[in-house]
Amino acid sequence: CSSLAGIMLLEVFLVLGTVVIYFLFSKKKEETLPFKDGWWGKGQKPDTEEDRTIRPFKVETTEEELSDLFRRLDQARFTEPLEKSCFHYGINSVYLRKVVSYWKNQFNWKKQVEVLNKYPQFKTKIQGIDIHFVHVKPPRLPEGQSAKPLLMVHGWPGSFYEFYKIIPLLTDPASHGLSDEHVFEVICPSIPGYGFSEAPHKKDFNSVSAASVFYQLMLRLGFNEFYAQGGDWGWLICTNLAQMAPNHVKGLHLNLASVTKLGFTHLLSVLLGRYFPGLFGFQEEDVRRMFPFLKKGLYRILSESGYAHIQATKPDTVGCGLNDSPVGLAAYILEKFSSWTDMEFQNLEDGGLERKFNLDDLLTNIMIYWVSGCIVSSMRFYKENMQKGIGTQKHEKLTVQVPTGIASFPNEIMHTPQAWAQKKYTNIVSFHFMPRGGHFAALEEPELLAKDILQFVGKVEQEQLWKKK
Repeated sequence: CSSLAGIMLLEVFLVLGTVVIYFLFSKKKEETLPFKDGWWGKGQKPDTEEDRTIRPFKVETTEEELSDLFRRLDQARFTEPLEKSCFHYGINSVYLRKVVSYWKNQFNWKKQVEVLNKYPQFKTKIQGIDIHFVHVKPPRLPEGQSAKPLLMVHGWPGSFYEFYKIIPLLTDPASHGLSDEHVFEVICPSIPGYGFSEAPHKKDFNSVSAASVFYQLMLRLGFNEFYAQGGDWGWLICTNLAQMAPNHVKGLHLNLASVTKLGFTHLLSVLLGRYFPGLFGFQEEDVRRMFPFLKKGLYRILSESGYAHIQATKPDTVGCGLNDSPVGLAAYILEKFSSWTDMEFQNLEDGGLERKFNLDDLLTNIMIYWVSGCIVSSMRFYKENMQKGIGTQKHEKLTVQVPTGIASFPNEIMHTPQAWAQKKYTNIVSFHFMPRGGHFAALEEPELLAKDILQFVGKVEQEQLWKKK
């Protein structure tokens, strides 16, 4: 009997030992996300080698394009809004009429095309599609210093233009009253299917596909080590990139850090975090931003995520209308720039749109969608990322070990406390509650975001944190 017990004990130890060895040796393999080598061009993938040429690109416009736009603006049909509805039902068409009037009579697209072309732009073929990107080098470098490559990725319904105000602060910080201890070379690509990047012609182009394409882009540009920064979809693409190439991404900076895999402790902290914040690692500011959770969490998600449900299920249907009507397109996009900048703006007749932005910037972003005809392909990105269900994909189960900096803006739609983010991003070296600002941080608060990126990179460089990954 004792020998039987001994054998059983030995078996238990053997099983435990095997499990321990398995985890020790398999952990390394699990840590990185596989690179996705797709082909997104039309038809069959050709046998010939892909043309890797990097070609200069300029935004151009024609009289036909403008006359077609003005004809459509002239023929717009508006619906009367409900009395005193402000922006609670979506965009208010009284204000929309003002925007359209400005668009027709004052907005100068040709001048804005010159603004877009003030930074060098390029295109190159990757995985069968043309990738558009802005690439800005520093005008000057302090003695003995080299520029640090920084990949910046936008989201929906934004574009590469979101970064035009922050680029000079990063490539020439000294001229803008910022420390020039670190100077950047900035690369802002358009996500495939957005702006001037070609749309994928095949299904299943998701955030991991985009990360793979941008990884190839950075290597093609000669950057073996670089920093990555993003909000909105840029958050997920850069996160995937850090999971895929942890030895190439020196640091990851995010102005949105959503956690899609929630466990029991998250649920418990939602129920009890308001009363026992210390128990869940919450700070006072976390409590202020998150509670009452029904109002600031659940109801907000329900009231603000209708667009995402449509885009994650039937993007092409609603997209047809938006691609055909510039006024419809403007209404759809401007509403997001209102509520995602500040939820309180819904109480204003004009949605507060001109409090943080000017109409030239807002219309330039809309025009990028209009002239490229990319609204449908940009919306499809939701379906590609969400059709398998949230929390089911490999990248959602993997952690990020790259040094991470998070700038948490107070008017972001959903707040993610550091205690939650830490479970996903295991190496957070800087987490800051920003004093003001919302979802479109680079466009709305370029200086605040630039300062946070600069201090984060300073920390990573000083302590050589990427070498300790």
